[in-house]
Amino acid sequence: MTSRIVVIPTRRAHSNHAEVAQSIGIDIIAGRYGEGTRLPGDAEMIAMFGVSRPVLRESVKTLVAKGLLTTKARVGTVVRERTAWNMFDADVLAWHLDAGIDKRFLNDLAEIRLAVEPRAAGLAAAQRSEADLAELRRSMERMRLEASDSVGFADADLALHVAVARASGNLFMRSIGHVIEAALRASFLLSAPVEPEDRDTVLLWHQKIVDAIAAGDAATASEAMIYVIHNGMRRHEGAVTVAAPGELPSAEAGEKS
Repeated sequence: MTSRIVVIPTRRAHSNHAEVAQSIGIDIIAGRYGEGTRLPGDAEMIAMFGVSRPVLRESVKTLVAKGLLTTKARVGTVVRERTAWNMFDADVLAWHLDAGIDKRFLNDLAEIRLAVEPRAAGLAAAQRSEADLAELRRSMERMRLEASDSVGFADADLALHVAVARASGNLFMRSIGHVIEAALRASFLLSAPVEPEDRDTVLLWHQKIVDAIAAGDAATASEAMIYVIHNGMRRHEGAVTVAAPGELPSAEAGEKS
């Protein structure tokens, strides 16, 4: 990984094999086990984690299923290339946040957002219900009330984007929105509009999304969404290159707020 930006702790594993899979997965994503690297043998890994052979094997099977590892006879367990990783797997995304996300991750996230969210906004303009509009307006109001660099602001921003995906009426778009929620939240925390002018711009263009959806104006809703995503990318470029876990609110802090 290059230029680590921010670590946002996510959820804890709930079983021995999940805990081992999480530990190895984070090590792979953080680059401690590089692409093409063979993992230590079973005996060494068992001693390292203090687990049984069946637990270790179940952990490896989990990572193979997620695209991070491959097992080969007479070769062992080898780390797969990054392009093979299942980035729509909730655990793989969470492990990226634990390992530390970099600009490559943020750019990839922005690209998939540009491929999906403008179309979702356009569809929402045609498909939205009164309940959808109420949720969009609630999220917008919450953004106005929260401090720009707070967890609450990022959560309200996230709620608005998820509401747009829901209002689109497209089940695939809804699913993508839910899968990448944690990554979006991390992105929003990092790109917080701390300068008054940036905050005004962010609120203005998010309001344009909501107003266009309410007015049934698909083209404007889509264009406003594109602007919002590009504006977020610009703020990422201006963010500090390295931030320790304590320098930004964690996911756990958000749960307490």
